[in-house]
Amino acid sequence: MWVGHPWVYAQAVDSVDGTSHGGDEVSVVDPRGNLLGRGFYSPGSAIPVRILVRDATTPIDAAFFRTRIERAVLSRRTLDLPNADTSGFRLVNAEGDGLPGFIVDRYDDVLAVQFGTAGMKRHEMALLDALEGIVRPRAIVDRTSSRAAASEGFEASGGVLRGSPVEALEFRERGFAYALPIGLGQKTGFYFDQRPLRGHVEQLARAASRVLDAYAFVGAFAMAAARGGAREVVAVEESSAAVDAGIASARLNGVGDRVQFVRDDVRRVVAAVRADFDMVIADPPRLAPTRTSRGPALVAYTKLAENACRAVRPGGHVVLSSCSAAVDLDALTRALATGAVRAGVLATIVERSFQGPDHPVPAAFDEGLYLKGLVARIDAR
Repeated sequence: MWVGHPWVYAQAVDSVDGTSHGGDEVSVVDPRGNLLGRGFYSPGSAIPVRILVRDATTPIDAAFFRTRIERAVLSRRTLDLPNADTSGFRLVNAEGDGLPGFIVDRYDDVLAVQFGTAGMKRHEMALLDALEGIVRPRAIVDRTSSRAAASEGFEASGGVLRGSPVEALEFRERGFAYALPIGLGQKTGFYFDQRPLRGHVEQLARAASRVLDAYAFVGAFAMAAARGGAREVVAVEESSAAVDAGIASARLNGVGDRVQFVRDDVRRVVAAVRADFDMVIADPPRLAPTRTSRGPALVAYTKLAENACRAVRPGGHVVLSSCSAAVDLDALTRALATGAVRAGVLATIVERSFQGPDHPVPAAFDEGLYLKGLVARIDAR
């Protein structure tokens, strides 16, 4: 923690003095009584405190939240966000912007927020006031996970918190236009963190005739491959709502004739293919939500890598991603290497990818670098 790690793990807590309740501001001290920082208390959580400030005097009040949000907005402006091609991005990235337990995604003139701790929920009005005053959105919607809220002892509001009604999240990303139903249930509605990897897939697709996009969601990778030059893209997704949104998005962006959406079990589809694609994109949902699920997740990633390698023609590419913080880059690389050996092919990594710069991570916070991706060329042994 001395070098800036923002989390206090439950097993590191020797004792709790006083009668603090969920959402209360607390101080964290070492065994000698030296202050390590202050944050909000989450009793019963594996992370009972997320550090907001390192001193004893800074007030954690409305002015504090406004300053942190102003800094986050300015940081995005230095990244040229928003711009004519991209009006959808991560505006506040929790620990990365000094507001652990609070996420804001911007969808053009609509903001989607997620409260991850009871402390941030308690300061909801101050946070929303700051967002309204600085960004001046048309609406602010709550996309807090009901499960996460329950674990913190509060109820997710859901729906529109401020502003006018919202039927769809309309925005642009890398020149693609989206109009996604507000009810889509992934993250705040879209995976902004994969923007860099989508750009690389688009470049690779210049030499790809057929592309398989597994776990396609609304087809952002599929559309990137089609625009890059792929003549045929098969996008496989298990959610019917996501498939419908993907079909609409592909048509909206003029690639509907080259992107075929299939609603099916992704693992079954990928396992059945043999050397039939020039690129396979395997970007599954989080397989290891906790450290205890890391073992089974690595087995699943290895099997997915094996099947993806079998599905690619010699000289083609496999794109394998993990959004599980418990699975680091080394572990994902081993899963790919093992899968390639089992498939009887040679996998050579040509690119490594992480979440985009609108998802900043404190230098001392390895857990914050949750997204990692590998692009590998697949050749015969």
